[in-house]
Amino acid sequence: MSAPVRTVDYKLSASEAARTLLRNEIGSLVVESDGIEGIVTKSDLVKAIAAERTVDGETVGQLMTETVLTVGPEESIEIACERMRANGIKKLPVVEDGQPIGIVTTTDITHSLVPNLNDVISSFQ
Repeated sequence: MSAPVRTVDYKLSASEAARTLLRNEIGSLVVESDGIEGIVTKSDLVKAIAAERTVDGETVGQLMTETVLTVGPEESIEIACERMRANGIKKLPVVEDGQPIGIVTTTDITHSLVPNLNDVISSFQ
């Protein structure tokens, strides 16, 4: 998993969320208040813009996916992979005692399975 996970309040503007994603070179933000309320991703922002929504006045609470699947820190990578595959998701927050402590992404899994992936990619450049 990648840690710490970036969390934001649901009132954060969509524009600020986009800047946070770019500044931190990440693909998602976990939206929380009293626990996890949702997740907003780069894809959510792109879809909203492609649908010609004016996201300038919107908040992450309006754009986020509300149903967030999670995994516990002691669960296996196989369980995380199966949960992601079965639900067509690419990001899975890791939660302990109801609080997000990290996030597992398809990139994390790829790097776990192919530890020298960056070297492999570089060799093709």
